[in-house]
Amino acid sequence: MKKYTIYIVFIAIAFTACKKSGLDRFPQTAISPNLFFNTENDLSLYVNGLLSMPDRYSYLNDQSSDNVATTANVEVKNVMAGSANSQNITSGWDWSRLRDVNYFLENYSKAKVSADIKNHYAGLARYYRALFYMDKVKRFSDVPWYSGTLSPGDKALYKARDPRASVMDSVMADLDFAYQHVRESVPAGTPGKWAVAAFYTRTALYEGTYRKYHPELNLGGSANTFLQTAVKIAGDIMTSGNFAVYNTGKPDQDYATLFNSQDLTANKEVILANIFDYGKKRSENVNGVVFGDYEQAPAKDLIQTYLMKDGSRFTDQPNYNKMSFVQEFQNRDPRLAQTIAYPGWIRVPDTKPYIQSLNKNFTGYHQLKGYINSTDASTVNGVDFPVYRYAEVLLSYAEALAELGTLTQPQLDASVNLLRRRAGLPDLNMALANSAPDAVLQQQFPNIASNAGVILEIRRERRVEFAFENTRYDDLMRWKAGKLLAKSPEGMYFAGLGKYDLTGDGVEDIILIDASSTIPAEDQKEKNSLGVPLIYYRTGTIGSDATVYLKNVNTGSFIVTESVTRDFQEPKYYYRPIPQQQVILNQALKQIFGW
Repeated sequence: MKKYTIYIVFIAIAFTACKKSGLDRFPQTAISPNLFFNTENDLSLYVNGLLSMPDRYSYLNDQSSDNVATTANVEVKNVMAGSANSQNITSGWDWSRLRDVNYFLENYSKAKVSADIKNHYAGLARYYRALFYMDKVKRFSDVPWYSGTLSPGDKALYKARDPRASVMDSVMADLDFAYQHVRESVPAGTPGKWAVAAFYTRTALYEGTYRKYHPELNLGGSANTFLQTAVKIAGDIMTSGNFAVYNTGKPDQDYATLFNSQDLTANKEVILANIFDYGKKRSENVNGVVFGDYEQAPAKDLIQTYLMKDGSRFTDQPNYNKMSFVQEFQNRDPRLAQTIAYPGWIRVPDTKPYIQSLNKNFTGYHQLKGYINSTDASTVNGVDFPVYRYAEVLLSYAEALAELGTLTQPQLDASVNLLRRRAGLPDLNMALANSAPDAVLQQQFPNIASNAGVILEIRRERRVEFAFENTRYDDLMRWKAGKLLAKSPEGMYFAGLGKYDLTGDGVEDIILIDASSTIPAEDQKEKNSLGVPLIYYRTGTIGSDATVYLKNVNTGSFIVTESVTRDFQEPKYYYRPIPQQQVILNQALKQIFGW
């Protein structure tokens, strides 16, 4: 049972969208600020109505990254296919939420309450504005900055883009104000001071590394200022003493606990949780979309990123790229088997190991993170989602220091190595990492000028620790690593047609037959040594009449998931165009970066 439950009252303030995407519409059902913004309760009601947090569907949001293969209609895939333009990319240019926030900031000071109360709620509103603008900057770079609401006919409706530098200065000012004034003690499930600090750190790291690695912005000279801010705010969170890596000494369980718990409010690693409680009719069930053959499947490249249990690199193993599914999971970082369904995993209510299901356009791997292995509705629907984790703060701290060139071994021990210890892995040694950088990761990220070994290992940790938590795409964008998206995701390796064990007991479970063959009737199927009929799959090259696609059926290869040729154009595809209709309405808006 949960110890806390929040009940949020939403105010009916409608800002109906119009041709300027919500900026120039008077509130149609708004209550008069002179009648409403008077008490702390008024301020609380309004700001609670602005509450918006990611939920468990975030476990599906790596579809834009190299962590998964997906059959979904994902924008970045369409962009790389070369069919994208400002006429058919029409999303992202909506400003109605900003008006909601700015309306509050124009009126909150009317309340007859103390300055610290006003500043707390103003800080929350400015935090929400910073969230809003970071999404815009990530997508468009230069965007108009609006600090107040607009009326029909206001000239500002037709202003040009403001430079990214000035917009980000305003974002950072909002976050600094919020960090200084938002209270620590807030209702469970709502952002307080340290949630603001977590996003402040995330934003500073994002912008600092983005400026460092993206010369097209001509903002590299200011990158270190943002990185220093990331170090400072992350350091404040670390020295507050309020948070710790969740570690009970069970490396095979502790990591998964963060994603399958009924109550995260008492977990010291979770800075902010999105709370679900089936009994109080706040529920969410993503089992049917996270696991199996719905839209996405983990990519082999992600599986290969996890280290061995002794801290050595999986990609240093002989013939690592030709290992079977069972071999891939032997002696690996325990986080792998808590993220991806492993050989021998048992799916409730079954009593025998689950046999990986193969299907066309999927990799053969199944995602465990976000899946709740239960048939009880209350259990499945009542799992909390960790919005901000202390683990991210630690990795951001280490990465910012490494990018600044000032990271030390004690700082690494106080950050990254706390996560490695939770997983039962040896500590990351900075000197050793820099003396012998991972050759595979170096090929993926060739633009690191110094401190390459430790930066690559920190990037590995981010990918592993936050797989399927909607961080990978942003990381690739800020590191200027979009080219990695040009490689179509691949799946399990099979040595060719024949029988294979997928549960790890040494007994074959499936048989791959040629696509030209016919799957026999059930009573005619070959049985394994346990007397169980084998599962048959017709196998061929992609595009053929087959269930499993291999690049080369006879000599062995990975499962392939798509035949589309991908091309990531730099720097153009790091950004999106303003929808053409908006450019027609406001001719001061100009496309940038080749759009």
